[in-house]
Amino acid sequence: MRGVVSFTTLMELRVFRGLALLWAAGSAACTQASTVQAEKETVAAERAQMVERQIAARDVRDDRVLAAMRAVPRHLFVAPEQASSAYEDRPLSIGHGQTISQPYVVALMTQLVRPSPTDRALEVGTGSGYQAAVLARLVSHVYTIEIVPALAREAEARLEKLGYENVTVRAGDGYGGWPEHAPFDVIVVTAAPDRVPEPLLQQLKPGGRLAVPVGTPFSVQELQLIEKEASGTLRTTRVAPVRFVPLKREPPED
Repeated sequence: MRGVVSFTTLMELRVFRGLALLWAAGSAACTQASTVQAEKETVAAERAQMVERQIAARDVRDDRVLAAMRAVPRHLFVAPEQASSAYEDRPLSIGHGQTISQPYVVALMTQLVRPSPTDRALEVGTGSGYQAAVLARLVSHVYTIEIVPALAREAEARLEKLGYENVTVRAGDGYGGWPEHAPFDVIVVTAAPDRVPEPLLQQLKPGGRLAVPVGTPFSVQELQLIEKEASGTLRTTRVAPVRFVPLKREPPED
């Protein structure tokens, strides 16, 4: 009979439409997955190029440090609008008057302290968490202090989301170190005090290494490597001129 659609035909049409929708959804999901994978491959290639041209081509030779620099996604430690500049060899603003150090300096300071898998590290100046993430791939645990509470909260959330379970973040004045977890095998200071904080020297383990930029604000500072011998004697090596933001302090209590 013309103009009459059988029940069987209706069911077949519904099944066909359902399959078409499933195919379209699957196709969209595959396209999205392919795009995400392509983006991952692109930033991984940018990161590898950064390490090869900006770091390994200079004086950073430690294979473990180079591997960590290849692995940590720096573009996720900067604001989205700066992600396209993440693998350039320059510092970038992270807000609150603070910066993420240029990749070469991060690699150089990390190499200077000679991190080993059993080390416990202290970082003063968490910032966005990038240096802590690099150290976390090289030591057993990283304790990191950030004086700006908002940055500390953001870094803690970011590191947790990225799966860095061996990093503990605290908001506070890093000048006094973290005595509850001292002594440390490794200490890295990512902002410049006008002189090396005495508490950090006290919390450095015999045999430990401390990398710190020292100098007055808004001038060329000096990157120093301080090593504590078994006897407690301190040995200082002047490494290179650098420029860091000043190490902030909490105002003294009345």
